[in-house]
Amino acid sequence: MILCLKTINRDEHLAFVRTRASVSHMQVPSWGDVKADWRSESLGWFDEGGRLVGVGLVLLRPLPKLKRYLAYLPEGPVIDWSAPDLERWLEPMLTYLKGRGAFSVRMGPPVVARRWSAATVKAAIADAQARRLREVEATAHEPRAFDIADRLRRMGWQQTEAGGEDVFAVGQPRYVFQVPFAGRPLQDIRRSLNQQWRRNIKKAGKAGVKVVQGGYDDLPAFYEIYVETAERDRFTPRPLAYFQRMWTALTAEDPDRMRLYLARHQNEVLAAATMLTVGEHVWYSYGASTSRNREVQPNNAIQWRMMSDAHSLGAGVYDLRGITDTLEESNHLLGLLRFKVGTGGEAIEYLGEWNYPLSKTLHKALGFYLSRR
Repeated sequence: MILCLKTINRDEHLAFVRTRASVSHMQVPSWGDVKADWRSESLGWFDEGGRLVGVGLVLLRPLPKLKRYLAYLPEGPVIDWSAPDLERWLEPMLTYLKGRGAFSVRMGPPVVARRWSAATVKAAIADAQARRLREVEATAHEPRAFDIADRLRRMGWQQTEAGGEDVFAVGQPRYVFQVPFAGRPLQDIRRSLNQQWRRNIKKAGKAGVKVVQGGYDDLPAFYEIYVETAERDRFTPRPLAYFQRMWTALTAEDPDRMRLYLARHQNEVLAAATMLTVGEHVWYSYGASTSRNREVQPNNAIQWRMMSDAHSLGAGVYDLRGITDTLEESNHLLGLLRFKVGTGGEAIEYLGEWNYPLSKTLHKALGFYLSRR
């Protein structure tokens, strides 16, 4: 099959996304508007009959002082990853991006490699000998993922090691936690929550915690406790303007693309979270909580409201996004992993991110530049 790649407009891109059950929120046109420091383009793959058969949102970031770019397709492109002729999909993309001045291409194939049940992850956390999730025997393997990885290597793509040195200041989590919703009534999903989760949801209700949907004007309230969360959990917070731009861009494309939830108790916001939706895939995107009044369990309350609403929207999966691969008690992110495991879902390992150096010299130069900042 001969495939032709060319740029497409936003309407064409979005129309194709609507035909798919699951596409990353980072592969819709509006995500390019969110990433203000990057240029963005919508790419389309066409078959011999002129039919659009794949799309990709590519972000282009300039190399300092040069008209050369890092090209990045986060959690994409949206193509047939199981195709036996995978190179026919990727080679036109590389040719096009090289012509656009890209010196290196990074992509994140949306391909699942392994799965661990909640029970398996819980047992691994309790096992003093277990150091990393990747070393724990998986509950299920996806054989095609390893075949795809082998083919990418033969084509010259280089896998970015999970937990290893990241030469670019971009990247999406390789390990995530998801709760499968497809074909399950909400009562079944609630029964799958562990006992502590169910107890905390009841406790929040009895304490008078109210979870409400917010809007653009509520983003400052979210941001105030988000900054507190960043300090407590040791990460660098994004500016408020990022979330305002995110809300404006995503909701303009689809009113349900982004939602904001706030957990209130006695007129005080104790927790807040953003939820993103594309097709049948729903993500818990950003979360924040204050250290005050944690005993009324606002985090469990807000998550259950979001899960319930996601189920009402017809979600096939509720995605709690990234989890740590490290299982040691000294890891400050282990508590977050325990929290997510309580949903009764499963840990997922994706194929990870892959680089293709179109100019090995510039590719290495950028890595050196970022390492010295």
